[in-house]
This record gives sequence, structure tokens and C-alpha cells, in this order.
Amino acid sequence: MNYSKETMDIDFAYKVRHALNQSAEKIPAQTLDRLANARKIAMSRKKADTPSAALAIRGVLAGNAGFSFQGPGSWMGKLGVVLPLLVLIVGLFGIYHYEEQRRIRDLADIDAAVLVDELPPDAYLDTGFTAYLNNAGE
Repeated sequence: MNYSKETMDIDFAYKVRHALNQSAEKIPAQTLDRLANARKIAMSRKKADTPSAALAIRGVLAGNAGFSFQGPGSWMGKLGVVLPLLVLIVGLFGIYHYEEQRRIRDLADIDAAVLVDELPPDAYLDTGFTAYLNNAGE
């Protein structure tokens, strides 16, 4: 049998518990009384549970130092969530629009260069000619 360490630890714990339970049944009554008295003395010396004072401010989150617009139904709280999302969406739309315009401009430059060139546009469709142009630049 090949047990994992966790399984072996659990088996060991069960064996120890079983041995302690068997040993507890064999303890003489005088020893049990002394143990009970020692427990009572220890419990009487235990410090009383005192509530600890803690400052709890409603709405304290990471990055929020306790000042919050998060009242029930507060329009400022809702605006605090919606406004960043709106800015993000507008920003992403702006980036997309800018990249599309740049792509159109690049394609227009390529089209203008092909049309102004002395070669007919069919020459660019010839794969041998494209290889020649690639090698000619080296």
C-alpha cells in the first residue's frame, strides 16, 4: 500500500485519539477529581473577555479613506461607477477610430504610389516580379 503523507497523518491522528480515549477510561477517580479542580482554577484565573474597541467606518474600501458617496440610492455613488466605465468606453472607441484612420491613410499612400508608378498594376500581381522587387532592394 502506498499512502500519501496526508492519509498517513490522518491515520496517525485516529490512532492517537483512540489510545487517549482508552487511557482516559483507566484514570483513577482521584486523578480525575484533581484534573477537574485544576481546570476550575485555570478557568477562574482566565481573563474576562473584553470587547476590543475598533473604529469601523462604513464604506471603507481600498483607495477610499472613509469618505464615501455610497449612501443608499446616492446618485454620486452611481456616478462614481458609471463615469469611469463611460470614459473607458469613449477612450477605446477613440483608439479604434484613430487606428482605422491610420490604416486607411497607409492604404491610400500605397494605392497612390502604385498609381503614380511607371509600372502597370498587373506587374504587381506577378509573383516573379514581387520576388524581383524584394531582391532588388538588397
